[in-house]
Amino acid sequence: MRTVALVTLGCSRNEVDSEELAGRLAADGWTLVADAADAEVALINTCGFIESAKKDSVDALLEAHSLKGNGVTKAVVAVGCMAERYGSELAQALPEADAILGFDDYEDISQRLQTIIAGGSVAAHTPKDRRSLLPLAPSERQATKPAPITDSPSSLGQGQRILRKRLDSAPIAPLKIASGCDRRCSFCAIPSFRGSFISRRPTEILDEAKWLVDQGVTELFLVSENTTSYGKDLGDLNILEKILPEMAAINGVERIRLSYLQPAEMRPTLLRAMSEVEKVVPYFDLSFQHASQTLLRRMRRFGDGEKFLELIAQIRELEPEAGIRSNVIVGFPGETEEEYQDLVDFISEARMDAIGVFGYSDEDKTEALTHADKVEQSVINSRIEELSTLVDELLMQRAEERIGERVRILIEDEDLQEGRADHQGPEVDGSTTLKSRNKYKVGDYVDAVVSEVSGVDLIAVPL
Repeated sequence: MRTVALVTLGCSRNEVDSEELAGRLAADGWTLVADAADAEVALINTCGFIESAKKDSVDALLEAHSLKGNGVTKAVVAVGCMAERYGSELAQALPEADAILGFDDYEDISQRLQTIIAGGSVAAHTPKDRRSLLPLAPSERQATKPAPITDSPSSLGQGQRILRKRLDSAPIAPLKIASGCDRRCSFCAIPSFRGSFISRRPTEILDEAKWLVDQGVTELFLVSENTTSYGKDLGDLNILEKILPEMAAINGVERIRLSYLQPAEMRPTLLRAMSEVEKVVPYFDLSFQHASQTLLRRMRRFGDGEKFLELIAQIRELEPEAGIRSNVIVGFPGETEEEYQDLVDFISEARMDAIGVFGYSDEDKTEALTHADKVEQSVINSRIEELSTLVDELLMQRAEERIGERVRILIEDEDLQEGRADHQGPEVDGSTTLKSRNKYKVGDYVDAVVSEVSGVDLIAVPL
């Protein structure tokens, strides 16, 4: 019996990758265990997005390496974005890892791990710009797309079995609808190691949605590097609006949540679909990043604070109680006090429900790395502190505005009676706790009314 433990860091897209790796390994006879200390192979799915994420990934690899004296753990293997991004460079810097595997190793992951625990070695890959692996024109990409992760027949609509294994029993699960990104934001390295944007076929997505429901999932969390681009390589940029009603009609689906929406790519048809399609929750995860027009252009992005406020107004006209979240970056090269103030003013007016504040840091192989007018780290730290304090106050005010509002809660913690309302995304947003003598189970949906707040979190009384 061969045993493997998967440790996942980073975003929900990495969670899907881990479950696809788990599916491949289980199909080839490996036993998945929860604790790396009980596994022959500790497979660490790393994140390579920003410095703090890289550090967490390295720490996880070192922690797994420390288990190798326990008589069970034989190998520590790195996969994921950091492994793909740095490859042989990471192998030299981190000899504690027995192998550094790239995305191209995933198809043969079982053979790779078997070679390693048998005492053999697998050469770390040489990183390359993955955007060059697909045609430049999106319309030409489907012909070169890898085969879907399916194999033998089953009861699913297209006669295929989804090669994915769930690693938890949560009632929500990410569902990857596309991979890669065609945007060229000057601060972001993701397209270089995730590759160009390519959509999954609608039939693949719907089949996997049905499979997830069969596994006990009731909330589908649609993820990609850029959800608003879905379908452009399929010849129909409005195809997402056509998929959503079909997904909502799947028996057992209670909620559908979209993530990673680009403000510049939001279109009226998608706004209407998100508002009108039953079970699609009014949740808008919009990647604003900043509000100053001049700074956004240096980021190779579009829009400005005024246009973003107009978009938010359109959303709230359709969905007055919509949840809106975003991330912003302070201290981007050349950020002036006036540009920073544009961001402060926008955030003060936007009334968002969740905001992540990040300080700029240089990233390898990005355009911004070459910018000369870097902001002093002390200034960046000061702006992070100031803006974070303001954000905390504004988010608490926004939470208080929801007192008296009717919400529907998906219970995710039975002991705490805690879960999420429609406007609250998983992990990164606030939560709602029920105040009741009743004990609801994980997976229950409970209609309630918000009675009070605890910081940015809500407390509600069941109806």
